[in-house]
Amino acid sequence: MFVLAKLQDVVRIPPWQFNKPLTEAITEELNRKLSNRVLYSVGLCIALHDIVKLEESFILPGDGASHSRTTFRYVVFRPYVDEVLTGRIKSCSSDGVQVSLGFFDDILIPPSALQQPARFDEAEQVWIWEYEDGKHSLFMDPGEEVRFRVAAETFTDTTPAGPELSPAEPSAPPADPAAGQQRHTPYLITATVNEPGLGLLSWWANLS
Repeated sequence: MFVLAKLQDVVRIPPWQFNKPLTEAITEELNRKLSNRVLYSVGLCIALHDIVKLEESFILPGDGASHSRTTFRYVVFRPYVDEVLTGRIKSCSSDGVQVSLGFFDDILIPPSALQQPARFDEAEQVWIWEYEDGKHSLFMDPGEEVRFRVAAETFTDTTPAGPELSPAEPSAPPADPAAGQQRHTPYLITATVNEPGLGLLSWWANLS
């Protein structure tokens, strides 16, 4: 679930932190900059593990801060495909079941990956497993613990893009500033519970 990622960055230390040891100041700056941030194709950064290499520091003209090229290892959340994890249901919708680990919420169990047959109750806003062909209705209520298997991961580059430069007709209306501002998830885990032993922990306690 957690891995060590070897990264490199030029760390800027402002003058008011010169009274600290350099490694301490760099540690604080890296954690401030990276903690709880998703790096594309790397994962969710948790905390600095250690500094591997610290090169000579330099000061740029017009900038009183020091800059140090640093190689370091960072603790990153990135479970491997087929890993089995346990979280809690955060919410349900027609798109599936959203699961939270407490520190990471972008886990989705799509309808096709639920225990089958399953149906979505619009009134209750929950998914229901019709166990034994409908003899028992097992509800997937928010807050319940759920065991799931990681099926896939998707990284999306959410770096803001510059305005598109294209010739426009003189009579064309101005572009809608809200266009293209749909929220994208930088790191999405797609999960499944459609296997024996997976799903709500309470199900298997009650069925045993």
